[in-house]
Amino acid sequence: MIALIVAGFMFFNGDARPGPLLPPQPVSQVGGVAVASDPLPDAAPEATEKTREQKRFDRYDKNRDAKITREEYLVQRRKAYARLDVDGDGKLSFDEWAVKATTKFADADHDKSGAMIAPEFATTAVKRKGPARVNCPPVHAVAEES
Repeated sequence: MIALIVAGFMFFNGDARPGPLLPPQPVSQVGGVAVASDPLPDAAPEATEKTREQKRFDRYDKNRDAKITREEYLVQRRKAYARLDVDGDGKLSFDEWAVKATTKFADADHDKSGAMIAPEFATTAVKRKGPARVNCPPVHAVAEES
């Protein structure tokens, strides 16, 4: 840990002098005055929805022929099915299909009684990502106050 701190300190406080951060702009002379001929844009362009959709299309189009066949479309489903088909017989039994729920139950049943009491059941709640909603007023209540 100390070595990492010392290495970080040395890295950030080194004697290296950085070069220019931006390349020099081409300058042209207009009436004896130097003018930048191609100013830099104010902000970087944002990705468009089409770009995201093209990336998604490309992930499915494995052979890059600009077409997605049924087989290419179903590859992810086949992989998910194969992960569930533990014994590899090509058939999903109920236990193979419900393995996630079965494991979750077994992990929550701390006393291994085959049943969960309320505190054990509470550990099975889905963990939500992002901020929780706190006392959001109904839409009509906000409209009435305005």
